[in-house]
Amino acid sequence: MDLELILGNLLTPPVLFFALGMAATLLRSDLEIPQAVTRGLSLYLLFAIGMHGGAELARAGFSLDALTPLMAGIAASAIVPVPTFLLLRKRLGGADAAAIAATYGSISAVTFITAASFLDDRGVGWSGTMVAAMALMESPAILVGVVLARRAGVKVVGGDNGDNGNGSSSLLREAFLNGPVFLLVGSLIIGAVSGEKGWDSVKPFVHDPFKGVLCLFLLDMGLIAARRLSALKKSGAFLVGYSVGAPLVHAAIAIGVARLLDLAPGDALLFTVLCASASYIAVPAAIRLTVPQANPSLFLPMSLAMTFPFNVALGIPLYMSVIESIWGVA
Repeated sequence: MDLELILGNLLTPPVLFFALGMAATLLRSDLEIPQAVTRGLSLYLLFAIGMHGGAELARAGFSLDALTPLMAGIAASAIVPVPTFLLLRKRLGGADAAAIAATYGSISAVTFITAASFLDDRGVGWSGTMVAAMALMESPAILVGVVLARRAGVKVVGGDNGDNGNGSSSLLREAFLNGPVFLLVGSLIIGAVSGEKGWDSVKPFVHDPFKGVLCLFLLDMGLIAARRLSALKKSGAFLVGYSVGAPLVHAAIAIGVARLLDLAPGDALLFTVLCASASYIAVPAAIRLTVPQANPSLFLPMSLAMTFPFNVALGIPLYMSVIESIWGVA
């Protein structure tokens, strides 16, 4: 394990600003970022990473080889919720187990963006295929989680249990056409279609300010994550341990798959981060819509207050260290 790599990541501005946000909440500072500003920052980050990914995809060219990691990502998003649900069902009940299963099967776009920034800082290349994988991996876990809840006998809004039938169409819309995903996919397509000329035209706006915007966004995420810690403490040691153990297990499997697919080190890290992260935006919105019985004080603090900070501070450099060792990168 490259401790220097991990310590170096802990001292980067994005991670330090995340820690600053947590410290502000824990020390009861009145520091606050308006919600409208936070939404603007998140939209900027999605736009920037979509354009960058699209440009990289255009530069690499479209080939059948690019479909393999995409299919692997979709499969991972659909499969991960099943063992998670089976592990947690007896301990938590069907609704909460399904919500956590969907959370850990889906992905965190901010963790991905932080990992991409980490690679850029180290001069490690990555392809736009991983941006497409990020866009495709968010929804399958949501749909599988709802199916698991329904099979467990949980009353799902819009399911075959006597509801008004509007829930299923709303779920599909939430999963595939919600604003952030739509912007990400749209930016990816625009970046791919416009190619190098399109990227050069927006690069001063997209590339140069990116790290500063990411710092401000992670500052706000730190404020929110610290507020969720108290709720997580009430859930017990098992779920706290799962919040850290699950990313490690999923990352180990993802690194093995990335090696079998012969992905480049940068793409291998991004694929691993996607598999090891947990959703705290798309899944809560969809679960609240379709499985309202699920307790958000369980799955939301797990993903936001534990898994997200672990991946950003320690997971990303740890996964990269393992990848460099296995791939034989000097």
